[in-house]
Amino acid sequence: MGMANTKEIKNHIKSVRDTQKITNAMYLIASTKMRKAKMDLDRTRPYFRALQDEIKRIFRITENVESRYFYPAEGSPALNGTYACLVITADKGLAGTYNQNAIREAEKLLSQHPDTKLFVVGEYGRQYFSQHKIPVERSFLYTAQNPTLDRAREISAILLELFDSGEVEKIYVVYTDMKNSIDEEAKSTRLLPFHRKQFASAISNEKAVTVPFEFTPSIGAVLDNMMQSYVSGFIYSALVDSFCSEHNARMAAMNTANQNAEELLAALSVQYNRLRQTAITQEITEISSGAKAQKRKQEQIRKAGIS
Repeated sequence: MGMANTKEIKNHIKSVRDTQKITNAMYLIASTKMRKAKMDLDRTRPYFRALQDEIKRIFRITENVESRYFYPAEGSPALNGTYACLVITADKGLAGTYNQNAIREAEKLLSQHPDTKLFVVGEYGRQYFSQHKIPVERSFLYTAQNPTLDRAREISAILLELFDSGEVEKIYVVYTDMKNSIDEEAKSTRLLPFHRKQFASAISNEKAVTVPFEFTPSIGAVLDNMMQSYVSGFIYSALVDSFCSEHNARMAAMNTANQNAEELLAALSVQYNRLRQTAITQEITEISSGAKAQKRKQEQIRKAGIS
C-alpha cells in the first residue's frame, strides 16, 4: 500500500513540475510582449501630446470655438440619447481579474444607460457578452494581441461616423490602465464629447502667442481634423495600455502560480519522504523479523539434531 502511494505522489510531483514549466514560459512571453508594447507606446506618445497642446493653443486664441466634439453651452438639453462604448478585453484568460474588471466597468455603464451600443475588442469579451445574451453592435475580429495605429484608426472612423451622424451622443472607452508595475485599473472614460476645460488649461513653459494664427478654411474645420487624429490616438493608447496591463496581470498570475507550485512541491516532497521512510522502516522490520524467525528455526533444528 505504501509503495503505491509513493508512486502516486511521484506522478503528482512530475505533473506539477510540467505545469510549472508552462507557467514559467507564459511569464517570460508576457514579459517580452509587455516590454515591446510599452516601447511602441512611448514612441508615439510625443505626437499625441503635441496634438493635445495644439488644441489647447487654439482655445487660448479664441474661446468661442463651435465644434460638435465639445459639450454644448451651459443650459442646453442634457445628452441622454444613444451612447457607444468601446470595450477592450483580452483574447484569453489566465490573467487574474483583468478581463472581469473591464467587463464590470462596461456593465456598470449599461446599467446606468441601457441605450448603449457595445463595440468589443478581444475574444474574451465577445464570448462573455454572447453567453450572457448582451447584444453587441460590432465585434472587431482582429486580435487584441497586436494593437496598431491602423486598427485604432479603423475603430475611430466607425465610432466617429456614428457620432458625426448623430446616431450616438456620447462615446465611452472601457480599457485597463497600467498605473505601475504592480497595479492596473479598469477605467470607463468618456471620449466624446469633450469638456472644454480639458483643453483650456495653460501649457507650462510655453512662450506667449504674439502673432495671431490664421486657420484655413476655418478654425472649426482645423479643430475637427485635429480631433479625428486625437480620437485615433486615444484609442491606440487605450489598446496598448490594455495590452500592457493584460500581460502585467498575466505575469502576476503566473508568478503566483509558480509560488503555489513551489509550496505544493515542498508539501508533496515531505509527504513522499515520510511514506518512503515508513516503507523502508517496514521493510527493515520485515527483514529483521524474518531473520529472527530463521534463526529460531535453525536453533530448533539444531536442538532437534542434538536430541
